[in-house]
Amino acid sequence: MKRKWKVLIAILATLLVAGGVIGGMQYSKKGIVSVQSGKVVRQDLTAVVTASGEIKPLNYINIGANTAGPGRIVAIAVVEGQVVRKGQLLARLESVQPEAELAAQRASVLSAEAESAAAEASLRASDENLRTAQASIDRAKAELERARVFFERAKELHDEKLISRQEFDQRKADFDAFSAGVREAEARQQQAVAQRAQASSQLAAVQRRVAVSQANLKRADDLVQRTYATSPIDGVVTNLPVRIGETVVPGIQNSPASLIMTIADMSKITAEVKVDETDIVNVKLDQVADITIDAIPDRTFKGHVIEIGNTAILRSTGLAASQSAVSSQEAKDFKVVIALDNPPPEIRPGLSCTSKVVTATRDNVLTIPIQALTVRQKGDLEQPKKGVQAASVERDAASEKERRKEIQGVFVVENGQVAFREVKTGITGATDIEVLDGLQEGQEIVTGSYQVIRTIRNEARVKVDNKGPVRT
Repeated sequence: MKRKWKVLIAILATLLVAGGVIGGMQYSKKGIVSVQSGKVVRQDLTAVVTASGEIKPLNYINIGANTAGPGRIVAIAVVEGQVVRKGQLLARLESVQPEAELAAQRASVLSAEAESAAAEASLRASDENLRTAQASIDRAKAELERARVFFERAKELHDEKLISRQEFDQRKADFDAFSAGVREAEARQQQAVAQRAQASSQLAAVQRRVAVSQANLKRADDLVQRTYATSPIDGVVTNLPVRIGETVVPGIQNSPASLIMTIADMSKITAEVKVDETDIVNVKLDQVADITIDAIPDRTFKGHVIEIGNTAILRSTGLAASQSAVSSQEAKDFKVVIALDNPPPEIRPGLSCTSKVVTATRDNVLTIPIQALTVRQKGDLEQPKKGVQAASVERDAASEKERRKEIQGVFVVENGQVAFREVKTGITGATDIEVLDGLQEGQEIVTGSYQVIRTIRNEARVKVDNKGPVRT
């Protein structure tokens, strides 16, 4: 009986010892956090901004109605996909009234020009009459001068009693007659001058009517030309949404009712993408980019940035933020245009595309995985003083603000514990980020999981477990 009790006591003692050992082991593991880790390594790093958009020609023009009012399409001279040249006829609108107006103005111009020709002939005749009158005056004055000489000589001879009174009177009569002839010639000259002034005034009035008629003719011709849609550039017809007989309406921008067709210069193709507002500051002109087109898989095209928008575009509406009457805190994008260096011949406007703009490159720099980077408040990293409750410590506003200051860093694994290290970062790659200061090559840092990095505390005890998940 005593032997039986001794065995039972021995078994119980053994169980108690085993339980104590297991309990001690479990207690020693209490508070240990399982983490994933990685190393601080040196490598080449490339910063890339990814954005999506669509393929567009650099230069394209929407051909719309240019008439004074709605017009019916009576002819379409091209088909979609056709190559056209600058000045080539594309379509024609109904032009009955403009052509009738043009014919009337042409007749008006011909009538005014005929009146102008008659007025010019009258002016030339007046000039001829004026010259004739001047010649008559010159001739009359010459004859008057000769008559004066004869009269003065006759007067001397008559005073010396060498000629008769009759001959003297004849010389005086001739002198008076030629004097009257000069006055008559001068009167005819004044009449010719008045006639020329009248003819000149009539010609000026007729010429003004000619100018008005020609202006009206030009206006009427312009109205007729507006019914002819011609190509302003060399290009390709990329959109032809109308048919003969349909009516187009002018003056409505971006309206389907005003669009006849679109002409695009396919020699210069671009990818127009929308870059997030957080990345746009890193995009610069002439940066290289890789463009992939959904319709052309397994091919990447090179390009470079040629335009960066300055106006934010609301992501929900696609309108510029400046056009919105209500202030919005929603996400915004910026337009970036990338020119393709060698666009393929099969490319089409409107194809969806994705661009990767290389914004920076670094060679042989310290890097860490992006997910290892976290943010902590400065107060969370400080250890409370022994014997003092943290909530009972009085702090002024300045110290509280300092405690709430956010610090960017990573958790470094050292001797089974983690220590928060503030780091300064540089460019960001696809999965890694450049470290400028705060870490050294080869240091082990916490890289996962996300929940652990988000909640782990400074100087916590950790266990590194980099085994991948077991697949079943």
